[in-house]
Amino acid sequence: MVPSFHNADKPTHRRVMVVGLLFCLTFVAISFSLRPFPESGQVLVKADRLVRTAGELHKAN
Repeated sequence: MVPSFHNADKPTHRRVMVVGLLFCLTFVAISFSLRPFPESGQVLVKADRLVRTAGELHKAN
């Protein structure tokens, strides 16, 4: 029988899943912190416009 991850005991499976989740969260946190932020405030202007126009009804045509 070929050993595989599926026939491992439950504590080993849980430990591997937790370590994998921690690696994923660490990667996302590092990627987000190293991401270059835009110098212009265009994103803020767009977000402000979306917030101001939220709830207004617009004509379809």
